[in-house]
Amino acid sequence: MPERLFVCTPSKLAAFTDCPRRYRYTYLDRPAPPKGPPWAHNSLGASVHTALRGWFSRPAEQRRPEGVAALLKSAWVREGYRDDEQERTAYQQALQWLEAYLGSLDPTVEPLGVERVVAAKTSVLAFNGRADRIDARSGPDGAEAVIVDYKTGRAGLTTDDARGSLALALYAYAAQRVFRRPCRRVELHHLPSGTVSAFEHTAESLDRQVARAEATARDIGAAQRSTADGADPDDAFPTAPGTLCGWCDFRRVCPAGGQQPEQQPWAAVERLLNGAPQPRTPPQ
Repeated sequence: MPERLFVCTPSKLAAFTDCPRRYRYTYLDRPAPPKGPPWAHNSLGASVHTALRGWFSRPAEQRRPEGVAALLKSAWVREGYRDDEQERTAYQQALQWLEAYLGSLDPTVEPLGVERVVAAKTSVLAFNGRADRIDARSGPDGAEAVIVDYKTGRAGLTTDDARGSLALALYAYAAQRVFRRPCRRVELHHLPSGTVSAFEHTAESLDRQVARAEATARDIGAAQRSTADGADPDDAFPTAPGTLCGWCDFRRVCPAGGQQPEQQPWAAVERLLNGAPQPRTPPQ
């Protein structure tokens, strides 16, 4: 019998790559261990993403700057902030980001998709993921698709970040099959700084990223089979102690979590509002 395809999303693959134990806690253990409190930076990012989705769901003639505040207010997630003052400051900052970013876009241009699910299969994977935005642009070979990913966290994103993003590469790989047009360009749109970090994939570089995802899927499958055969789950899914531990939802139940200082739920937003370099946090 052929081996079953590994069904995955970018977040699922990233969880195992960052820490196999966090993968197990998130996707395998039932009941799942209790998580810590909600993170303010996740609330901020979700609010901005939802407002952007609402912007593009409006007819082109209604995409006006004066409507941005209403979109953000209706999308606002209040969880995780230190206090009302920090939340108000974060809201005003997010509103400024959105006004500046949307003011730079042509409201009449329609994307191919907004928070569009794309999917593809390989001999190992059954991948699906939700891309923030997929643009239609003209390229040397005619109509092309471009993957756009919004970022509200750490600054200093570069071409290397766009090139190395497994999620963006998988979106591009799937999008060209869904839309039946080339999709090579991937972009990180960093709203706080108004910068765009982009990379032009080749067929070879996309294939390398797909192979990387398949290798991760095989590692996950091997760990699960090992556990099914009687191995200790802690050995099959070891911890990966590091700076991400302080930001992990499962820090309080993981034996390796105490090796890094616990981060307050609002700490990343505090640094962002103060202009300090943003730490890397686990993908959600």
